[in-house]
Amino acid sequence: MTEQPAPPRDNAFDEVADPREDRHFVTALARGLEVLGCFRRGEALLGNQDIAERCNLPRSTVSRLTHTLTRTGHLHYVEEVGKYRLGSALMSLSTTALGGLDVRRLARPAMRDLADFAKASVGLGIRERLSMCYVECQRSSAAISLNNDVGSRIAIATSAMGRAYFAVCTSHERAEICDQLQGLDSVAWPRLRASLDRALEEHQSLGCCTSFGDWQETVSAIAIGFNPGGGLPPMAINCGGPTIITEPSFLLDEVRPRLMELVRSLDGVMGA
Repeated sequence: MTEQPAPPRDNAFDEVADPREDRHFVTALARGLEVLGCFRRGEALLGNQDIAERCNLPRSTVSRLTHTLTRTGHLHYVEEVGKYRLGSALMSLSTTALGGLDVRRLARPAMRDLADFAKASVGLGIRERLSMCYVECQRSSAAISLNNDVGSRIAIATSAMGRAYFAVCTSHERAEICDQLQGLDSVAWPRLRASLDRALEEHQSLGCCTSFGDWQETVSAIAIGFNPGGGLPPMAINCGGPTIITEPSFLLDEVRPRLMELVRSLDGVMGA
């Protein structure tokens, strides 16, 4: 089962109402980070034109940014094809960031046990703009499973993991997410708004959020959001797989109690 691509990346400047009104906002830095964020899972190489289209920036600006990022080691220029790949400096930063998430180490054994019980995939994720990014993933030995792994991104509004995150984040962050989703696709927004409202109700009444065919038509999943503490942002853990072997009723009746117990063991653990 292949991963469904994350939705188009919203521009970095959407995070700030008007950068010109924020004297602390460094536009050049924001653009550089947006360039690095263009690379998606499974894409090793991108050219300046590819990056310019994704960032909605002039190619001349992108050329200066990629040149600078290459000099700092965050990009590497592959001369044979005239394109760039992520550099070793960025990979080092990613490794350091993941290494600082001790909650991954604490969650891993229980996630593995749950994946084996459910014959499904269990993932731990954090928010990355309008997506959820996997920082840990455990899969069962089932012949058919989801192909998500560390670094995979899934849509925040249609996935169980994203909806669970939405249910536990602050009201301010919820409003920010809603504004960005509406700005990205005003036509789809009423449907997405309804699904997020339902997610809040589910997290309260069921103790989890669901996505039965919403993220991918053939995939069923449940998820629970929590706050690990220790200055870390909210996170969410999901469990899911192809509906033909992971039915919604099984997830709700058998998996949900075990997932709730897993999350209880992690809630606030980094603040201890």
